Amino acid sequence: MSTPSPADWPPGYRINPNPARLDAALVEAFGTLPVAGIGDAMSRNIGTIGLRQYHARLDTTMAGQALTVRVRPGDNLMIHKALLMAQPGDVLVVDGGGDISQALVGGLMRTSCIARQLAGLVIDGAIRDLCEWAEDGMPIFARGHTHRGPSKDGPGEINVPVSVAGLAVMPGDLIVGDADGVIAIPADQAQSVLEKTRQHLRKEAQIREANRTGTADPERFDAILRAKGLPV
Repeated sequence: MSTPSPADWPPGYRINPNPARLDAALVEAFGTLPVAGIGDAMSRNIGTIGLRQYHARLDTTMAGQALTVRVRPGDNLMIHKALLMAQPGDVLVVDGGGDISQALVGGLMRTSCIARQLAGLVIDGAIRDLCEWAEDGMPIFARGHTHRGPSKDGPGEINVPVSVAGLAVMPGDLIVGDADGVIAIPADQAQSVLEKTRQHLRKEAQIREANRTGTADPERFDAILRAKGLPV
């Protein structure tokens, strides 16, 4: 039997294959870096806005490849399908349109995420069963929460470009999240962003030491102010 072409899918439904895997050592390296530092290395204009973490530990860092899902607000049929496709180390990234009237994932699905060894979840929508998500073992960032459960009717799409809380995410992007927020690094730029982030953090370490010892150069900011016409 021939494989159906994309034109054969019913409107609103699509399931694409999982993207190629990134090198595990590269993903692990990003798990040691702060999202703020990565964002600084990526021009300071990339990342989620309006999500909060629901796992309890502030020092948790999530890093893994994006398994993207787009769903109708309040419906999680395709999230269940995506979990069956998930590979260890994936981050489930769900575009739920920012709707928080019905939860997209709850405690039962958390059990599945742990069994599939996901690195975490990013949900532009609501979750429920907060006490379970607060436990260690499965980082999650979401728009909000509600006790109201989801429908399972569809439609939805898997491994397609999505927009999550102002962050564009492609399937296979490297996702990093911590207490400051969530960021996506394009897979083909991950190595260069890693090097730029490490360089930026070395520079920050020098500034931090200068601040600590009181030896910061006043010209760092005075020069900017003079360029704007201030007599300093």
